Amino acid sequence: MKKEEIDKLIEESLSKEDAEFYHQFDEQSMFKQWGGLYSSKLGGWAVLITTVQLVFTVLVFYFGYKLFTTEGTDSLIIWAALFFICYVAVSMLKLWHWMQMDKNTILQEMKRIEFQIAVLTEKIAEKK
Repeated sequence: MKKEEIDKLIEESLSKEDAEFYHQFDEQSMFKQWGGLYSSKLGGWAVLITTVQLVFTVLVFYFGYKLFTTEGTDSLIIWAALFFICYVAVSMLKLWHWMQMDKNTILQEMKRIEFQIAVLTEKIAEKK
């Protein structure tokens, strides 16, 4: 059974109020997930990480420019090392953002499952 079919069956079994609440847990677009980073519990950290990431990105461009405009092997090695270090830092900070977005998506799905279990438990209790 496809996810859409399962969601449709669940929605049909819910009351109107429960269905509206259930739709709060629908999948979000990439931009909504990204924006959600700044409104979550770690929003302050997300702002800090983004700021640091922007600084390292500017440094990557600067060191890249210096790398391709420098003369001499010694300075070439220095600029290449600085470029590589900042490039890796930007990559790791970007990875942090992606992991946070993934964590938020997993938490959202867990809340969705908790809601489904609560509705099912309520229906079972009503039948008894």
